[in-house]
Amino acid sequence: MKYLTLALASVATVAALPTSILQARAPPNIPSTSSANSMLAALTVAPQGSSSGYSRDLFPHWITQSGTCNTREVVLKRDGTNVVQDSSCAATSGRWYSPYDGATWTAASDVDIDHMVPLSNAWKSGAASWTTSRRQAFANDLTNPQLLAVTDNVNQSKGDKGPEDWKPPLTSYYCTYAKMWIKVKSVYSLTITSAEKSALTSMMGTC
Repeated sequence: MKYLTLALASVATVAALPTSILQARAPPNIPSTSSANSMLAALTVAPQGSSSGYSRDLFPHWITQSGTCNTREVVLKRDGTNVVQDSSCAATSGRWYSPYDGATWTAASDVDIDHMVPLSNAWKSGAASWTTSRRQAFANDLTNPQLLAVTDNVNQSKGDKGPEDWKPPLTSYYCTYAKMWIKVKSVYSLTITSAEKSALTSMMGTC
């Protein structure tokens, strides 16, 4: 797979980048360790609901954010370095660091925008009862750490899995990943399963 072929060179490239650049591309509002632990303790533990009736179309995305720019293009610009966009807001060049696997990419087509809490997971943990407007806000949330640019193959391997079934290839990202997942579930009052809570607790232990 392509990201395995380029990963070693990519990691070397990323290692040469100043830490401030990498931090500047982090999604917004990632909680502190203590805040994340408090949020985790407050989340409701319950079995997942049914996937009956679920469709990605019930979470409208990517919506227009401003001018010709949709949510995907906004995140590509936010998470990338030296991103150049054309008149339709499509990214024509830039560099993207995928925190899940440590790879860097120079073509936007190699990058997916991951929903930290997958839409299907959200549906089964509370979003099935939401209005379409609220589901749209969730699927395009630029205020909370719900969206981030990552290697497409890695995003596809994650699919709709929770942290009990999938974790980022880079163990050094476990802490940040868990904080973001917890924040999103907390903001939207979504439930977690006991296995999910156990996985998150373990990942928070790496902070």
